[in-house]
Amino acid sequence: MTRIGFLGPPGTFGEEALLTQSDLAGAELVPIRTMLDVLASTQRGDVDLGFVALENSIDGTVNESLDSLIFERDVFIQREVILRISLHLLAPPGTALADLREIYSYPKALAQCRSFLADRLPGVEVHAATSTAEAVRHVGVDRPPHAAAVGTALAGRLYGLDLLESEIEDHPDNATRFVLVAPNGSPGCVPEPTGHDKTSIVCFQQADRPGSLLSILSEFASRNINLTKLESRPTRRGLGDYCFIIDLEGHVADEVVADCLRNLHAQLAELKFLGSYPAASEHAPALRREAEASWQAAEGWIASIRDQIRR
Repeated sequence: MTRIGFLGPPGTFGEEALLTQSDLAGAELVPIRTMLDVLASTQRGDVDLGFVALENSIDGTVNESLDSLIFERDVFIQREVILRISLHLLAPPGTALADLREIYSYPKALAQCRSFLADRLPGVEVHAATSTAEAVRHVGVDRPPHAAAVGTALAGRLYGLDLLESEIEDHPDNATRFVLVAPNGSPGCVPEPTGHDKTSIVCFQQADRPGSLLSILSEFASRNINLTKLESRPTRRGLGDYCFIIDLEGHVADEVVADCLRNLHAQLAELKFLGSYPAASEHAPALRREAEASWQAAEGWIASIRDQIRR
């Protein structure tokens, strides 16, 4: 049985996102203490796959996960899963809103429902927990008096709490992007192309010089490859030294993508491949297909000329 590590305890958004993947229904889900531990356990082989949050539409990048993928772990992304984030106020049965004196949750979750807490629960003491699920577990199991937790509906069911108020987040379009990862070298660690894929890479410059980012981006522009994400992160090698994290449409199996990565690898100090995997979004890869067709036509043209070279 496939074992998948995720941020525990049971009832986190990570588990909720995993449960949306019907083809993983037979896997054993293994709660792990931190996302860094999830990635470490995956590389060691303690679990077959790892599942971590990578970015949120409100708070941006989950730096601990991304930095571990860049600098510490040799794992490839297998797929991405985008989950709409709904936050709920959960309390022991029989609790009323007026009874509450304390609220427990993960700090970012509390920040994402700041308006609700200020308007409906002014003066209530707020306590930080290591995850939304841990907050719900504490309220459900330890039962501190006059307390509620902000977390997932799944966690509320697991720990016997009632849904006191639903969808209390300030922004209804809040979503988190999760990624499933496998150790580099494991069977099938690069999924086969589906025709609607994404590739993630990290570009390390030879030196910080004028036009260095432009030269990287020109490799994609000249091949009509669309970028879905461009972000810089410190390399940990010195102040002002940055690398670039790039998500692009297409798969390493595509000739045009492979040619682009080949050129970048030759130019840069280092190019780290994070994976080619099915994209979660529904937008059509029309530009990607057009670029692939153009590349194939150009390859055929070059081949027809080379065939005429005198031997």
